[in-house]
Amino acid sequence: MNNLDTMEPAERLEYYERTTSQALMEVRRYRKKGPIRAALFDFDGTVSLVREGWRDIMVPYFCEVLGAWDDDAEGVYREVCDWVDFLTGKQTIYQCIRLSEEVAKRGGRALEPLAYKREYHRRLLEKINGRLEGLREGKISPDTHVVPGGRAFLEMLRGAGISCYLASGTDACYVREEADLLDLTQYFDGGIYGARDDYKTFSKAMVIAQLVEQNGLGGEELVGFGDGYVEIQNVREVGGYAVGVATEETKRQGVNLWKRARLLEAGADMIVPDFTNAECLFDVLRHVSRG
Repeated sequence: MNNLDTMEPAERLEYYERTTSQALMEVRRYRKKGPIRAALFDFDGTVSLVREGWRDIMVPYFCEVLGAWDDDAEGVYREVCDWVDFLTGKQTIYQCIRLSEEVAKRGGRALEPLAYKREYHRRLLEKINGRLEGLREGKISPDTHVVPGGRAFLEMLRGAGISCYLASGTDACYVREEADLLDLTQYFDGGIYGARDDYKTFSKAMVIAQLVEQNGLGGEELVGFGDGYVEIQNVREVGGYAVGVATEETKRQGVNLWKRARLLEAGADMIVPDFTNAECLFDVLRHVSRG
């Protein structure tokens, strides 16, 4: 690892600009120099790829539901994409609440949001069941479905004594099982948190508030990683540093430009394609380059 503490400020800045460009990292704001004491991770799309393709299940399903009450297929598709994307990172139930509201708005007979959520999960699990079975039976290597470099980066954080937390909008029972199957549970000593049927008792903002209070953290001591609006905004709201993970989930390399745009709109301080260049990312997070 580079000994950046011995570099002159101008030399350090040149190093950052060169290495982040090579690693496809986009730094919008550098964090202030100081210790990182806690790191918060989203799960799906940030460290896990088990549910890769979930949007290709949710959006067509929601369009199918609304299509029974609205014959403007193109308009429905655009609307569904907009609010599904905006609510990504929150509990799945919120997207289903919005679906219920949109059905009612069109004069339709809406189901309870939980019914929509259960049907969505049924369809998604049908798609990913082969992955889950392969992991359970040991036929698929866990790293096949971990975001590139994710395990090495988590090891690096653990080695530095940084507490890691996992907070997901996916139901807690699924998150815990999938984290176990990917052999990632060991890294999240701060805890693993997920959605509940009583959705008002859980949110990523609640997890962040709890970890800040219980650990006496200053906002600048918290770093968050995610691929959705919610975790980026929640981390920024407490003064933390928010890293947007714009993974190209299907190809497993490069920056997904659609994710990048969404994460920058949410206020991400930094964009990374994945954790392949874990050492460079860790260096950048730990040191000041400007000011």
